[in-house]
Parts: sequence; C-alpha cells; structure tokens
Amino acid sequence: MQEIKTADYRVWADGATIHYEGTMRLSGTEAYAPVQDMMGAILAQAPAQIVLDLTSLEFLNSSGINLLAKFTIEVRKAAGTGMAVRGSTLIPWQSKSLPNLKRLFPDLELTIA
Repeated sequence: MQEIKTADYRVWADGATIHYEGTMRLSGTEAYAPVQDMMGAILAQAPAQIVLDLTSLEFLNSSGINLLAKFTIEVRKAAGTGMAVRGSTLIPWQSKSLPNLKRLFPDLELTIA
C-alpha cells in the first residue's frame, strides 16, 4: 500500500483504488507531484479500472482539481483502463467540480452520493 500523509491530508492507494481525505491546499503543480506520481504508478500497472475515492476530501484547490483533470485525460488515453470517481453530496465543491471530469472522459463512472 502506498501512502502520502501530512497534518492536513492523506492520500493512499489500496490496489487500484486511490483514497483522498482531509484538506488539500498545496501551492501549484510541483507541490502535487508526489500525489501525481502515485496516481501515475497505479495507471502504469494497467488495471481494468482505477477508482478515485474523494468522499472524505473536504477541500481541493484549483491546482488539485487540475491534477484530477490531467489524470482523467491520461486514463482516457490508456487503452483498457476505465475510471470511476466517488464523491459526496455533503461536500459542496465535489458536486460542482467532479461532473466536469465526465466531460473529459465520457465513459467515466461518476457517483456523487
């Protein structure tokens, strides 16, 4: 299991499911590089489906949303790998921002419950 943990957030991978929790207010693309590397390593394993579980991620700034968008495009380009994103209606930014990922990857399975 891979994990990145700070006082503000935690990101960990359990197989091809990547879990996010806490508050991610990292400054710029470079600050998100460790998270991007973890996500890329999982994509490199070519699983049938990658799941991003954002249900416990209370806040994600624009740099983080950009990271999700770029990753969604990478998965779309990867033959044979699908993607599912799980969000929560209890966290306002998710209902507003996550549907945009489906525009980037129409086959994406989006669940906001």
